[in-house]
Amino acid sequence: MRPFYIFVFIAVDLAHRFTVNIPVLEQTNQILHIIFLFLPFLWALGILPPLDALFLWGMEQVLEFGLGGSPMSSNTRLLVMFLISAGTAIASYFIPSTVGVVLFMTGFGFILSLNLSEIGLAFKHTMISHLASNKSKSSGPRIHSVWREFFFYLTVLTLALIEASLLHHFAGFSAFSKASPQAIVSYILIILLIVMWILREIQRVYLFGIFRNPFYPKDVRTVTVFMETQRRLMKVGVVRRILLTLVSPFAMIAFLSLDSSLQSLHSVSICIGFTRTFRMVWQNTENALLEMVIVSIVQMLLFNTDVWWNRSLDTGIRLLLAGVIRDRLLQLISKLHFAAAVLLTSWTEKKQRRKSTATLITLNIVFFPIVLAFIAVSALLSSPMLPLFTLPIFLIGFPRPIRSWPGPVGATACVCSDTMYYQQVVPSLAAALQSALASGSLGLSLPGSHYLCRFQDRLMWILVLEKGFTYCCVNIKGLELQETSCHTAEAHRVDEVFEMAFEHQEHAETFSLNHHFGNILTPCTALPVRLYSDARNVLSGIIDSHENLKQLKDDFLKVLVWILVQYCYKKSKMCEKLDKTTKNKEESFPLTQPKAFDSAVENLRPIKDEDSFSVDTIADWTDDSDLFDLDPSRTRERKETERLEAAPRTLLSVPGSVEMESAAGALQETAPEDKLYKAVVLGLPAVDKGKKQEVVSLPLVEFSCSYSELLSIPEEWRTAPIPTSKLNEMRQRFPEDWYHFVLSQLNFFHLKEKPSNLLEDITKDKALKELYVHGVLSCCFGLFGLDNTVPAPSHVFRAYTGGIPWCVGLDWLTGKPELFQLALKAFRYTFKLMVDKASLGPVENFKELINYLEEYESDWYIGLVSDIEWQQAVLQEKPYLFSLGHDPNMGVYTSRVLTLQELLVQVGKLNDEAVRGQWANLSWELLYATNDDEERYSIQAHPVLLRNLTVQAADPPLGYPVYSSASLHVPLL
Repeated sequence: MRPFYIFVFIAVDLAHRFTVNIPVLEQTNQILHIIFLFLPFLWALGILPPLDALFLWGMEQVLEFGLGGSPMSSNTRLLVMFLISAGTAIASYFIPSTVGVVLFMTGFGFILSLNLSEIGLAFKHTMISHLASNKSKSSGPRIHSVWREFFFYLTVLTLALIEASLLHHFAGFSAFSKASPQAIVSYILIILLIVMWILREIQRVYLFGIFRNPFYPKDVRTVTVFMETQRRLMKVGVVRRILLTLVSPFAMIAFLSLDSSLQSLHSVSICIGFTRTFRMVWQNTENALLEMVIVSIVQMLLFNTDVWWNRSLDTGIRLLLAGVIRDRLLQLISKLHFAAAVLLTSWTEKKQRRKSTATLITLNIVFFPIVLAFIAVSALLSSPMLPLFTLPIFLIGFPRPIRSWPGPVGATACVCSDTMYYQQVVPSLAAALQSALASGSLGLSLPGSHYLCRFQDRLMWILVLEKGFTYCCVNIKGLELQETSCHTAEAHRVDEVFEMAFEHQEHAETFSLNHHFGNILTPCTALPVRLYSDARNVLSGIIDSHENLKQLKDDFLKVLVWILVQYCYKKSKMCEKLDKTTKNKEESFPLTQPKAFDSAVENLRPIKDEDSFSVDTIADWTDDSDLFDLDPSRTRERKETERLEAAPRTLLSVPGSVEMESAAGALQETAPEDKLYKAVVLGLPAVDKGKKQEVVSLPLVEFSCSYSELLSIPEEWRTAPIPTSKLNEMRQRFPEDWYHFVLSQLNFFHLKEKPSNLLEDITKDKALKELYVHGVLSCCFGLFGLDNTVPAPSHVFRAYTGGIPWCVGLDWLTGKPELFQLALKAFRYTFKLMVDKASLGPVENFKELINYLEEYESDWYIGLVSDIEWQQAVLQEKPYLFSLGHDPNMGVYTSRVLTLQELLVQVGKLNDEAVRGQWANLSWELLYATNDDEERYSIQAHPVLLRNLTVQAADPPLGYPVYSSASLHVPLL
């Protein structure tokens, strides 16, 4: 970087020495000689920009003010758009016809103001969807939307070209006067500007950021009430959108087409000025309208006088100068506001007051002209004003692009468990921003505008990157949810600012003042956004209630019965689908039927004696036998092994058998059809004949109804080592009536041929009931043990989290991962049911209980915040999520419920220059001063400047947002 600047100084000096005296070059050389003396000082303070920042800033400034474009969302887009726009301006110089020039500038100005890459991408996806539409008709609305948008743009372009050519050809030769056609259009532009400004301000909560808007809804606590009272303002927004999108651009094209300056061809100033203006009409309509009104008023006041404005400048250059002056003046006002906030709060805020504060304030007063000059120069260069260490010591930051950071937008973020909440809310927030930006309720939004959104503990930072005709590109960042002390202090002030604007207005005066006017945050509006509300409650009185805990076991049995029945029922559906697939394969490929598609119903048939594999079958095996002997003489063992391998995917569990699984097999445990290939019976352990184990044996099951096989649970799930006496005692707790009711609610629609009394036969099948008695009681034995005691709250919490206290049956239960997950799911459902019964009242009947469980299954995720499934449920927008937790500090158990609903998110506009200045100081302090102290002054809480939140929102590694989106295209049509 330093050799480059030295080379520039030397090149200018040599050019001055070896060329004819040119006044501008001579003055530039003299100024650079003076600046050359201060180069070490400028380098030390980091005022001179790096080369990449310098070139990007230069292209951005030329594109915006010289060519009528907009700052772009990426460096590549900036370079491409700069080259195309510059080529358009150069090409207009060589067009010989005035009408051709007007048509060329109007057409390319409109085309370049569109987001061409997004339109091309949408068109590509539309074509792909259209080609695939023969199989799916779901893409129809999307195709119609794209074509509708395309025809809208084509219509607007055609009308603009017709208007510009006709007006220029038939009425573009008259000079400007108070009665000329151009003057009449000027009056229309003035009226449009006033009307649009009023319609924009009337939609914001504060007028001019100071007075409470009497037309804005006073009650914004609920979405329904807010939307009802907001309807009038929404109509105002629609009117303003029509004026901004259609009426104003055509009025401005009429103003430009009627200008007599376009009659002078082959003028560089005309090509640059009018190319920029015809582009600005579409790219930045509001600013273009303001510039034309300013030029028109000045023209009306000075049209008879012989001044430099009339004599030397054409309309295009006047508009260019008006645009530069407008931008720099607005920057100057924002910088003065920021400087005043830094200066005043250094004394008024007690925590910001230091020993040197009085001295710094005095120096600022004494050297006020110098301070004002620094602010003016930073505004003139469009560079951030840097408050050194955020103290009232003001320097000029180096010029940089409006995005402030060099990397791609959204490329980095400090991803953590909180990131998913922002990932979920961003699409809905972008959709809400679409109407807010289009209607003007967020004020004048330009590239570089910053907004802050607040809902509960979530803070979303929005940066406008790029803006054009009917579109806007934004970057949305999410700040950390686990608040530090500094974060909490500033977040509390943000809540105060929004509450004063939106929630404390029911009994306020009609024109109440904004008591936080000096804050860099100004409330704008509230947006309805679909996101999760977070409710946390203490479960004291529920989880420690003896009655609730006593009922927990009985409810667990009922819930587990329902879950097991649903599991087997869904499994039978899957087998039916697999059977249909098998038949289709057989019809299509009758000669090549793979083993993987054997009949799925075959493994559900009743187990006959000749197919069974019981303890008697292997009674001849002894401890000294060679299990791996492949001698043909051992026909019995070989036959039994062959029969086991030939069994149609039926996995039978034998007490004492061992399962050997490979790593690949363990991953495929969830596929029922592959279980046979993982079971290899090796043998039984030696049994002590002197001790008899009174455990439940594995009897053969003969169903009275053949369809009961569809609901049969796997046999290995009912082999828990429960003593027979204990099983008979626990059998009384099995909810038989509930079991019958659950079965009666099933419908076997997937079966084509079924008897009319199918449910009745299945319900009366005692063998099937015995299966469920064994399976349910085995799980209860694994979770709670054999003791019939009331579980303690700590036991309930540990069981809910999966860390079940050890008991005799736990090893057996955890040895069957699928059953263990079902039992854990049943326990969590049971706990949620206990909480609901405690808060909503007892369950009246079985039908209500079924409704509870079906709702849990379809609309809830009940688990832990740390689960991967919790994150997936948030991203899939599950309506409700429930979790159980424990607060070790207070010693209480807590619940957390996330509810997906449309709620109001409060949005405020930040002072752009305050953000840029603090980010410039952050960059200077860490990169130049290398002050990386985590407790440094410049990142401490500042309730007016929101210093800590601003630092968080910076791009990593200097900032630490937990989420940062890529550039989001927000249509404003």
